[in-house]
Amino acid sequence: MNVILKDINLFNPLSKIDQKKVSILLKDGIISKIGNIDSKEFENSEVFELDSKYVVPGFIDMHVHLREPGREDEETIVTGSNAAANGGFTEIACMPNTSPAIDSAEIINFIKKHSTKHLVNVYPIAAASLGRNGEVLSPIAELFEAGAVALSDDGVAIKTSSLLRKVLEYSKMYDLPVIEHCEDETLSDGAMNEGINSTQLGLPPLPSVSEDLIVSRDILMAEYTGGKIHIAHISTKKSIQLVRKAKQKGINITAEVTPHHFTLTEDYLKSYDTNYKMNPPLRTEEDVNAVIEGLKDGTIDCIVSDHAPHSIEEKEEEFQYAPNGIIGLETMIGLSLSELYHKKILSLKEIVEKLSINPRNILKIPVPQFSIGEPANFTILDLDSVWTVDISKFKSKSRNTPFDKRLLSGKSFGVINNNQMFIDDSFVNI
Repeated sequence: MNVILKDINLFNPLSKIDQKKVSILLKDGIISKIGNIDSKEFENSEVFELDSKYVVPGFIDMHVHLREPGREDEETIVTGSNAAANGGFTEIACMPNTSPAIDSAEIINFIKKHSTKHLVNVYPIAAASLGRNGEVLSPIAELFEAGAVALSDDGVAIKTSSLLRKVLEYSKMYDLPVIEHCEDETLSDGAMNEGINSTQLGLPPLPSVSEDLIVSRDILMAEYTGGKIHIAHISTKKSIQLVRKAKQKGINITAEVTPHHFTLTEDYLKSYDTNYKMNPPLRTEEDVNAVIEGLKDGTIDCIVSDHAPHSIEEKEEEFQYAPNGIIGLETMIGLSLSELYHKKILSLKEIVEKLSINPRNILKIPVPQFSIGEPANFTILDLDSVWTVDISKFKSKSRNTPFDKRLLSGKSFGVINNNQMFIDDSFVNI
């Protein structure tokens, strides 16, 4: 099938491509021509009039919880991939806190089997320790050979400094990053950020120093071993300062942040709505400002969703007993464009870097190229579309988001990958 994307803005900062009002001819999902398309090819192709929408390298979300195997009632590999396509992503990396954990080649092969033939590529992140129990090192060589792109005990920090050292030393052999959920388990029994609000609301506090302590430990261990540390969902001012100083020293460290940590503060918890309960918890306005500054100056490399589906019944439990986390695949691009691009905090170049280029560089996944003969791996952006979040239109199995009915500016118009297109709420083979 021949497809023409007509009158698009082609933008790829990695290869310094910024072309306005051009057309792209795709033949069987491969880029055949960029520029002027002759009339005969228009007659034999399906034409999409895109009216100056932006075509950028397909976005990737490197922090997604798919719940399969173990909690298929909340999300599956297929429904999570459908949500990713609907949200504007051509690739995702899935975290290992499934049941059983992603700690063997067998589980990685299961994920790969269930994600084949989908538009969205799924890259497994493997557990750093068996069962994520923090006691025995996972079989890192086996996991790498099976296709793991990183190691993590996500949901908890790697339990001991001794084990962290081993993980970093072994991961260096395969150039794998170690993704850390930074939280001191001895300080992690709270339900919200520690402060005046937690006292007034009568909720168990979770102090920011819990994150800062593990970030400090991990930086020191990355410096000592020369391993690669990636800080997941960074949220505190102090942690951002620590990462900034570590980068200045040349330590091999990167960091990511979620949209909820640059758009929301702990004040939203006054409603006792469990859709605002997450880990790390929503922080203070000072922390949010530090996150925004970290995005601007490059201390924070990536934006991720930390897509965490939960059932309605679980989220309706009493606040302190309800599970942490929200879904985010279908709101992340809209929130990033609304709160960062349209408010002139980040340029389009920086948005593309943090949602496409930087995460792939961290995970050693090739960045899509805009060259003749290359497979199309595109996210199509409508930067100025004004829309309202409507969870009834989500592809995810779960509905736990605080952003329902929020007005946003900018969204994904469609995605193309693996000889498939998702556009107008449906998948099309091309």
